[in-house]
Amino acid sequence: MGTTQFDRATAVTALGDGAHRADSSPDWSAPRGPNGGYLAAIVLRAMQAELADPARPARSLTLHYLRPPRDGELRIDVTIERSGRRLSTLSARVSQEGRLCVLALAAFSEGFDRSVSFAARMPDVSPWEAIEPFPPFPGMPAIAQRIEMRPALGAPPFSGAAEALTGGWLRLREPRALDEVALALYADAWLPALFPTLTSAVGVPTIDLTIHFRAPEAAAIADPDAPVLGVFRSTDAAEGLIEEDGELWSPDGVLLAQSRQLALLVPVGGGS
Repeated sequence: MGTTQFDRATAVTALGDGAHRADSSPDWSAPRGPNGGYLAAIVLRAMQAELADPARPARSLTLHYLRPPRDGELRIDVTIERSGRRLSTLSARVSQEGRLCVLALAAFSEGFDRSVSFAARMPDVSPWEAIEPFPPFPGMPAIAQRIEMRPALGAPPFSGAAEALTGGWLRLREPRALDEVALALYADAWLPALFPTLTSAVGVPTIDLTIHFRAPEAAAIADPDAPVLGVFRSTDAAEGLIEEDGELWSPDGVLLAQSRQLALLVPVGGGS
């Protein structure tokens, strides 16, 4: 276990029989409770600890957020649903004081057939060094103080733009390995793709989030100081629900992870 603030805030302790304990920190909160990517990182740590097989990195993680937990102790109950010769499937239930908060399902596996391989190209953007950090904006959540963000795509938030597209470089303020746990955080750390199209803030709590980890080997050898490029877009909003697709790229153009989430649109101060 590392010694960065992020590692300490996502640490889990085994309690036996598949149960793990964690502490939700207010330092990683979004406007409506713990950030969804932060909770995903905690869940992934508990699953990794229960599986105890570094040769099988995470390939897919899906989380359904039932209610936001408060700051403090969390219980994560992990079940190895099946573990075959090369692929393991795990489930997890996150609860607080007996109330279910998150349901999760994940796949961990070795590599498979490498005879078919192709990939999209990373968007052409200015490098990390050429961009100033994201300026503070009203209502910026606590998690934004833990991650340095440099905007490289899309219009500014709340500028009334025509396209729901945003993105830029992300990096934890303390250097650490670029593993699946960090990628889980980054998948939900950027501001919603909807924000550039608006002229005032709304709440966008996540209903479900799926992350596909595409290049574990490339992530494992990445420089701990290296940022990732996040690209996030939305193409459909209807009946108070909006989808968002995301990509996370290494500086040398490797697609490290993809994400998709469904979120709820609520007035600021409203409930879900």
